[in-house]
Amino acid sequence: MDSMYRPQRLNSEEVCSVKWDFIKMSEQEEDLILRMYRLVGDRWEIIAGRVPGRKAVEIERYWIMRNSTHVLPPSSKS
Repeated sequence: MDSMYRPQRLNSEEVCSVKWDFIKMSEQEEDLILRMYRLVGDRWEIIAGRVPGRKAVEIERYWIMRNSTHVLPPSSKS
């Protein structure tokens, strides 16, 4: 994909300065994000346009957290 069509990404200073809480998505949202990612790749603005109530940055963070071996979801211990 041509880089001129990609939205500008946050620089590492901006990303590091923001505390990331684990983002919960419904099964339907997860499925839609996965299917859209397969179609358009990491074009988060396009994916966010298909997931009602979600911003591109939320979806990108969710994707990174879900697919990273370093970030784990919060414990579900009761």
